[in-house]
Amino acid sequence: MVTLYLIPVTLGETKLSRVLPDYNREVILSLKHFIVENKRTARRFLKKTAPEIVIDELHFYELNKHTSSEAIYGLLSPMDAGESVGLMSEAGCPGVADPGAEVVAIAQRKGYCVRPLVGPSSILMALMASGFNGQRFAFQGYLPVEASKRVERIKALEARMVAENETQIFMETPYRNNQLLSDLLRTCKPTTRLCVAAGISHDEEFIKTRQVKEWAGKIPDLNKKPAIFLIGKWDNGQ
Repeated sequence: MVTLYLIPVTLGETKLSRVLPDYNREVILSLKHFIVENKRTARRFLKKTAPEIVIDELHFYELNKHTSSEAIYGLLSPMDAGESVGLMSEAGCPGVADPGAEVVAIAQRKGYCVRPLVGPSSILMALMASGFNGQRFAFQGYLPVEASKRVERIKALEARMVAENETQIFMETPYRNNQLLSDLLRTCKPTTRLCVAAGISHDEEFIKTRQVKEWAGKIPDLNKKPAIFLIGKWDNGQ
């Protein structure tokens, strides 16, 4: 059956055996067409996953912020010709906080089989480790860049978390992590619980949940490190 395979990628230089099942390698070896964010890093990941793969025999189609809406429709042309395709993000699971979602939507509309493979998701792994409500949560993506709007957004998310006991999850461009953390600690109430999850699945993984007032003197340097931020409540409602 012609299938769009959603292929997770390691979160940085993590050992493959730590986060990806062998089945993913089998799928990769069966494919000749890949939709990727960056051809160079995609080739490197595929070669690491399956050293015997012949890269020059593969076809790569880039999908990123520069890809036009019209071009996105053409990315699935191999499937129209009867060949399965692999969709990869730069890191983590494609289609989640990722432009690949548009390709998946097209495949669904065309009636193609879409098969997600098992792999690391920094969003879900951070939620798992936070201790926060995992039955009611919302991923908010990136917060506003403008300082005043970002503070307003943080206050609104904190109010929503309190009112609905809904865990709020968001992220930032790595080089702005420290500024976002500073804004969170300055804006949120002292008793609000904040989880910072950085370098997930790496050897230097850091995941801590503390009340805002408890972060004083324990603030990590998150500059240029992939990180996820969460505010929420523990099961006892605190």
